[in-house]
Amino acid sequence: MLNEKGSQTVVSRSMTDPIVASDITESTEEMEVMSPGPVIDKPVEPDNLDGKFTWTLKDYSRIKDKKHYSDPFVIGSFKWRILLFPKGNNADYLSVYLDVADAGELPANWNRYANFKLIVVSALDPTRFNIVKEAHHNFTARESDWGFTQFMPLADLYEPQKGYLHDDTLTIEAYIYVRKSEHFFSYDSKKETGFVGLKNQGATCYMNSLLQTLFHIPYFRKAVYHMPTTSEDSPAKSIPLALQSLFYKIQFHECSVATKDLTRSFGWNEYESFMQHDVQELNRVLCEKLEDKMKSTTVEGTIQHLFEGHAVNYIECMHVDYKSTRKEAFQDLQLDVKGCKDVYESFEKYVEVEDLTGDNKYRAEGHGLQDAKKGVLFEDFPPVLELQLKRFEYDFQRDVMVKINERYEFPLELDLDRVGRKYLTAGADPNVRNLYLLHSVLVHSGGVHGGHYYAYIRPTLGDDWYKFDDERVTKEDSKKATEDQFGGEDESPPLHPTLNHTNPPSYKLTKHSNAYMLVYIRASDKDRIMCPVTKDDIAEHLQLRLKKEQEEKDRKRKEKNEAHLYTIIKVAQPDDLMKQIGTETFFDLVDHEKVKSFRVQKQTLFSQFKEDMAKETGIPAQFQRYWLWAKRQNHTFRPSRPLALTEEALSVVQVKEVANTAVKQAVTDLKLFLEVNTDALGVPRELRPLSRGDILLFFKLYDPATEKLRFVGHMFASVNARMLDLQADMNRMAGFPASQELLLFEEIKFEPNVMCENIDRNSTLRVCQLEDGDIICFQRQFSPAEEQGYQYRSVPDFLEYIRNRQVVNFRRLEKPKDDDVVLELSKQHTYDDVTGKLAASLKIPDHTTIRLTAHNCYSHSPKPQAFKFRQKDIERLSDMLVQNHQVSNILYYEILDLPLPELERLKTLKVAFHNQKTELVCEQQVRLPKESCVEDVLRHLKEVLGDKAQGDLRMLEVCYHRIYKVFQPTEKIDTIDDRYWTLRVEEIPESELSMPNCRLINVYHFTRDATHNTVVHNFGEPFYLKIGETESLAAVKVRIQRKLGVSDEDFAKWQFAFCSLGRPEYLVDSDVVAHRFSHTRRDWGGTWEYYLGLEHEDKGVRRPASTNNNRYNYEKPVKIWN
Repeated sequence: MLNEKGSQTVVSRSMTDPIVASDITESTEEMEVMSPGPVIDKPVEPDNLDGKFTWTLKDYSRIKDKKHYSDPFVIGSFKWRILLFPKGNNADYLSVYLDVADAGELPANWNRYANFKLIVVSALDPTRFNIVKEAHHNFTARESDWGFTQFMPLADLYEPQKGYLHDDTLTIEAYIYVRKSEHFFSYDSKKETGFVGLKNQGATCYMNSLLQTLFHIPYFRKAVYHMPTTSEDSPAKSIPLALQSLFYKIQFHECSVATKDLTRSFGWNEYESFMQHDVQELNRVLCEKLEDKMKSTTVEGTIQHLFEGHAVNYIECMHVDYKSTRKEAFQDLQLDVKGCKDVYESFEKYVEVEDLTGDNKYRAEGHGLQDAKKGVLFEDFPPVLELQLKRFEYDFQRDVMVKINERYEFPLELDLDRVGRKYLTAGADPNVRNLYLLHSVLVHSGGVHGGHYYAYIRPTLGDDWYKFDDERVTKEDSKKATEDQFGGEDESPPLHPTLNHTNPPSYKLTKHSNAYMLVYIRASDKDRIMCPVTKDDIAEHLQLRLKKEQEEKDRKRKEKNEAHLYTIIKVAQPDDLMKQIGTETFFDLVDHEKVKSFRVQKQTLFSQFKEDMAKETGIPAQFQRYWLWAKRQNHTFRPSRPLALTEEALSVVQVKEVANTAVKQAVTDLKLFLEVNTDALGVPRELRPLSRGDILLFFKLYDPATEKLRFVGHMFASVNARMLDLQADMNRMAGFPASQELLLFEEIKFEPNVMCENIDRNSTLRVCQLEDGDIICFQRQFSPAEEQGYQYRSVPDFLEYIRNRQVVNFRRLEKPKDDDVVLELSKQHTYDDVTGKLAASLKIPDHTTIRLTAHNCYSHSPKPQAFKFRQKDIERLSDMLVQNHQVSNILYYEILDLPLPELERLKTLKVAFHNQKTELVCEQQVRLPKESCVEDVLRHLKEVLGDKAQGDLRMLEVCYHRIYKVFQPTEKIDTIDDRYWTLRVEEIPESELSMPNCRLINVYHFTRDATHNTVVHNFGEPFYLKIGETESLAAVKVRIQRKLGVSDEDFAKWQFAFCSLGRPEYLVDSDVVAHRFSHTRRDWGGTWEYYLGLEHEDKGVRRPASTNNNRYNYEKPVKIWN
């Protein structure tokens, strides 16, 4: 159907032997909670159903909604819809989720389990640019949608060269595979298999699969247990202790185990737990770290002993007696998958001999250039052989990373002594039999943009295989663990006959789930490596620690199960106020989360609770008076009234209901203030009888000299008394002389602003409108001379400072992970105040040479744009630290070579200068006033370049090896954006100037896609060429060869084509080139889609293209910081 959201199509099919879609990728998370509606009968779930839905959103730029839903569609007898955040869900990313469309109409206990794939489709090049994310989720009333907050950067979405918004139309595809989920939560891995899984923190499946593999190598596990740790160590700071704790729990616990302590010990934050890394890289980094931690211990050398082998690289001359060798250690082997049938063919390729002859001769010491043979052989293999399969590689033809899903076989028994021990050196130990047994298969399911990892493991090297998929462990057959992970293609059942025709053909689908890492154990070392590991191998302090942890968990679980029978009473006492005010809190009276709590059965009489408190505190029940707290309209929380004797006769739960009335809302805990009357020695005594007109006041003392605020006591006073009458008591509480003059203030509120007003000492409490629970702040009255030395002279000044103080961690922009300067500032500080304080700390004379950049709370990196000088919407420090309602305490700074106001009046452009052969000569940073024109840039470059630029210049906009624009000399430079495009300045060739009436055409280099012959990929430096109206291709070729300086041998291999919208039409020497460009403009090369294409091999140095040239595009390698 077609509506205002666009066209949407659904294809569904029933499957009898389904191919399971890929599991969770990157960071998948719950997006929102939806409340279930009225209960209806749940539809009967089919066994297995999958289908595809296509959502075409036309006029995408006109969508103004923050959240945008597709129309509902049905797959697997269930209603679904896609939820889209066009501007991102509190992030600079397109956010896409799969949502249960009828969640509000389903029973409260409904659930459905689905694997799904979401795709943002590129209209220009789907093979290269499609963004694919895959996940699995058990949808429930609580989690009715699931997907990706960071599906793709919004900057990528709007790049025209990638084709996501073609004709302002966005296409999203969803592939959904539904399966039964009745037993999803009730499944008990320990009960069914004897093993437990690991919890996924968000995107840590790659780590979970590796940890399970290492755990099930008993020799390794025993070595970890024997690493020295102490009871004083913290798992969150000690990698050995965290790993010991994790392995112990995997071995002895009954349910899935969390890995947060381990990742904390790595030094990772929550963001890094939601970032998927490469399992091979983590394996190397973790083993290197453990190897370092094991030094000088009883288990030193374990990593080398288990995983280290040795290879010998050699070069042997053919005609002289000379051989060069170099021995290298390895802990894993990377084997080619592409072009190899199985592991043995990969080893054949690994040891393949390369002939160094012709232009590639080897320079042998003392013999000059010689024909030689180059290769590698193995001197020994380790007991545990880790084979990393090169499933990912960079495709230079397509300029993109690709995953190799080809079929690749691996045996249960790997014989590396085959064919006369051809993989080994002559000096290899002949007594070692290199026969290996397959121990584990680590699988990657998905593509280059993300995927899911899990592992198949044989814990005993017997016949039983188990699949370790995060929390879930299942027993699997050998075929599932091995043959099904070879990759390649799989025969898919045909579409449902009722959808198309009676006997539709089946078709083949690429299997995106395949083996990524293999672990083999040498058969002769099996008994030693697969040794028993018992509690005797585990340090006693670790067992005691984990036993206490488990007991605490059991206690909390029991409390949670019995919570409905109990009420939590939080009692604040004067000692709590003394302890907290001025250190942990400054406003109001107490933080109830930090006072003592009592768990009391609901039906207990409050009078009995008082007796229990007497035993707890030593305060007799008759000397205890409890006050209820009330939340005031100004959002402060104060004691409001004492419990009446009739109320103390009630049960605890009834008193809680009374308290709910006082705070005007339902609360989970009963909060009370315990009033106690003590003598000079602090001994409890009889309570002061309450008289009509008496109110309870609390007092805080402020000292401007030390800038300290503290609680000094509470007392009753008559509403008819003057404040002056209370001065003697306040002086006594403060330890001042009785005649000391005081300044008095009432602390009224602190949100959203501080309100602390002066009190007239001659006014009565009634006139001052004081009541129970009010706070009086006071200080000594100083002379004007004394006040001059104080920064915060009065209570209001000090509280205003406390309310706005902010500790800021400043980091250098080029080192965004490291705190450089820490300053205490005020949230009310202006940009100049902040840079001034920072400049003083850095000893920089001019604070305007400092430029600040905000912190991105989601990516934990600098935001793309720095603050402008005195930016209008960033008036205060508080504005600098807030992003999408998230508050940070980090700012990044850079020191400029000229003041920021002056810099902002200039436009900075990064320009690449090329000579007439299109070769890059140099890169220049040009800084000119914003009102300058392109001709000013060219004039400036001629001055800077001198003899390098003697002719006339022009400036081009180049992107993806194509020329998109020639800048007019009068064009203002302020409108030019060099963040995503290359600005190229070049000399206009003399031949072009000498042919004034000829046609100017685009000339680009290109190759054809190796897998899609109709797809063209440009590379190299594009250029303009003037051609005559009757000039043949043969004549044009001569000029091109001369211009580019290509040898006759190489140029003979080139082909020439007229390319229109990416489709090449090959030319012959007699063709008149200009005839193909008759519909384009003569002066500036026409449009970029039409060009003369030069097809030849790309011999240039290539590297994977980054998404853009943004200065904050950081790589994210695996790092273990501690």
